[in-house]
Amino acid sequence: MDLKRFKLTHNIQKQEDTNLSFRVFEISDLNISEYLKPHKNDHFYILIVEAGKIDIQIEEKVFNLKSEKISIVFPGQINFISNPSTDLKGKIILFEEVLFCSDILKNELSPYNVNLSANLNCSALSKEEFIQALSLIEHIRVIYNNPSLVRKEQARFYIKILLLGLIESVHGQHPVLHQKTNQHLYIGFKKLLNEQFKSQRTVQYYASELNITPKKLNDITKKHCGETAINAIHNRILKEIKRQLLFSDFSHKEIAFDLGFSSPSALNKFVKSKLKETPTELQNELAQIYNA
Repeated sequence: MDLKRFKLTHNIQKQEDTNLSFRVFEISDLNISEYLKPHKNDHFYILIVEAGKIDIQIEEKVFNLKSEKISIVFPGQINFISNPSTDLKGKIILFEEVLFCSDILKNELSPYNVNLSANLNCSALSKEEFIQALSLIEHIRVIYNNPSLVRKEQARFYIKILLLGLIESVHGQHPVLHQKTNQHLYIGFKKLLNEQFKSQRTVQYYASELNITPKKLNDITKKHCGETAINAIHNRILKEIKRQLLFSDFSHKEIAFDLGFSSPSALNKFVKSKLKETPTELQNELAQIYNA
């Protein structure tokens, strides 16, 4: 599949955009036409629905958005929108990664960083939170339409305030995130897993790197994401298999060796044991979803 990659610098709606790190525009047939096909972004993308409804698929999950729901798509996530209702009203905000409070989340707010991208892909807000979010977005929109050096800085602060409010809201919806015990270990496991899953797929390896027992790592993953450590490892591998089957030009043999399998038959056996289908069947199934 020819997967489009959207760059913020290429999204020029007016002359001032060349010097802006964000964009704000209304949802309309014209503005969302490019978003109807699978693509990746090099920037963050917020979709907020004020009226009506729309679906957004992010990786393998489909979210139904309506009033008081907000979706944040992270850079690199495969996504597309579908089924907009005739009464759809809302806004899209694009902004560079530098505005996403990354340093704060890695340090002072690290407990909030547990599964953050997955949790922010679809957030249901209270009416009060939604009204506050709309107010901030309106401030950002006004500045976007008439920017100046000082007002651009104001907009960046509004975007950060909006993001921190959404992060706090998500944090409140997941009580387990309030538990301080072992948060750093779970965060460490997820970071290691994303770095090493192609070559390391044993619970013993990750437990050893974190200086804990496999049993303790298993208890931690069950508490934070509701699955065993080995299932978390296998699901990370499956996610990459799906990505490569659909969006790369690799053969099954190349995918197998890239992901550390000893042979294509080993890849086939792994996929079949997890999903009850072959890689070819999975590839065809995914193609139908993304090409519908």
